[in-house]
Amino acid sequence: MVSTNRPRRVGLISLGCAKNLVDAEIMLGSLLQQGVEIVNDPAQADALIVNTCSFIDAAQEESVDTILESAAVRDARHRGQALIVSGCLPQRFRHELPRLLPEVDAFMGVDQVAEVGRIVDDALARRAEKALLRPASSARSRRVKDELARLDRQPPTTSPDAGESLRGSDKFGRTKTVVTPGAQVSPVVEVHRRPEFIPNWETPRYRLTPRHFAYVKIAEGCNHPCSFCIIPRMRGHHRSRPPADIVEEARRLLADGVRELNLISQDTTYYGLDLRPQHRPNIASPARFSAAKNALPPDAPTLGALLRALNALEGDFWIRLLYTHPAHWTNDLIKTIAACPKVARYVDMPLQHIHDAMLERMRRETSGQYIRDLIARLRAGIPGIALRTTFIVGFPGETEAYFETLLNFIRDTRFERLGVFTYSQEEGTVAGRMANQVPEKERRRRRDLAMAAQHAVAREVSARQVGQILRVLVENPADPRQLDEARVFSWEHGLIRESAANQPRLRRGPWMVARGEADAPDIDGRVYVRGPLPAGEFAWVRIIGHTDYDLIAEPV
Repeated sequence: MVSTNRPRRVGLISLGCAKNLVDAEIMLGSLLQQGVEIVNDPAQADALIVNTCSFIDAAQEESVDTILESAAVRDARHRGQALIVSGCLPQRFRHELPRLLPEVDAFMGVDQVAEVGRIVDDALARRAEKALLRPASSARSRRVKDELARLDRQPPTTSPDAGESLRGSDKFGRTKTVVTPGAQVSPVVEVHRRPEFIPNWETPRYRLTPRHFAYVKIAEGCNHPCSFCIIPRMRGHHRSRPPADIVEEARRLLADGVRELNLISQDTTYYGLDLRPQHRPNIASPARFSAAKNALPPDAPTLGALLRALNALEGDFWIRLLYTHPAHWTNDLIKTIAACPKVARYVDMPLQHIHDAMLERMRRETSGQYIRDLIARLRAGIPGIALRTTFIVGFPGETEAYFETLLNFIRDTRFERLGVFTYSQEEGTVAGRMANQVPEKERRRRRDLAMAAQHAVAREVSARQVGQILRVLVENPADPRQLDEARVFSWEHGLIRESAANQPRLRRGPWMVARGEADAPDIDGRVYVRGPLPAGEFAWVRIIGHTDYDLIAEPV
């Protein structure tokens, strides 16, 4: 029972991507505005929120494990604690989770993040009435995951009132309360079938990132039909924020000390196209997108126009583009980035594959030649640009020849930053039902080969930086464990091998962790600087060495 002599205490565990992190920040901001006390120790919380991810199997398993572990700790130490599950998992399995996870007192979707205070109150009331819950166990965790996978294989319902499809029905924007069969007290379940919420600058928010950088969600949802992805079903259609609203949020973040604005959405380059009159969502292909873009009036909201408006704000800061789609790049956007000095020379553009057969099966709406031409345009139009991409290996139907084409593309294109993922068979997707699924062992083998190819490229990219002067954003002091894990002092990683006298000099501290324009937060490499620098500020450094993926520097 919550004491009436103090405010409610709420803890939060957030899983998944930066977009999910922004949702968590909004929940915390809303709770703080209502006088709730936020605690870091879950054992001290009256209510604990687990903000989940359900993008692929591994993320789903992590979410289920975190929920059951939190319930087990609650049952052992704090039986009155309410457990609330938010985010993509309840969005994807809104009808099934109350039966599978009776430990949970409330489930909420992505549309309810700003209403979390009311849901916490309802969950606490449910918790006060509930009888003792069954304990969680690793064996039960496996059963829950297997049941979710089975449910995901069910075909979608066509009846508006059929309640057991994880993909929802044709009813739009309704909230449904589900009563758990056999439970004495039903949990709160508030999940819109098709989300519509998007924050604005007035939405309360408590940032979980360091003071010097922030994520700015410029849009939500996605219109792409990628055969491997379930995000449109969980996050809804693409919906952009008005540009004036984004600029106002950015202005306030900069006034609060932010030095890096990371623009995020499911499809950043689609920004603004849904705001045009008589918008139709089926313009995802390059040809249709270009035609729609060219038909816009000069003052229409576009990503290029937004970047120009943000670049005009006062202050010394970076603007970083994340989650761009290759189908939506235009010459105007390339020229805008080249002309805006505050926009980081960095592009995050997941390509997923290069072979035409794979791109077609993935429904990526781009051809291999289109991708090659786009990369050439980006590098010619934006001098010094660092390209980051990701690929999926082991997709259904990927032959050894198709994979070799991808390997050669990685070696030839020489991306500055690159990640490789093994295909995750999501049974609720088109790809999950495809024939010719690649065995998991072979998927892992191909990932290892692709990363080995990129490893050689990354070493060359890092080696080219030695001797250059680089502008960095300083993060924080480096502790000895960070330096050891980064292998900063290892002679096996290209660190000034010419003179053994350099190693004792390098071991002298202090050391700082920093990032260059080519390094996005929590994704890319780091710059380890030997010498004191102010955290949260820009500095100039000279690169004196490198490891595989990180750089070693000294202050200029």
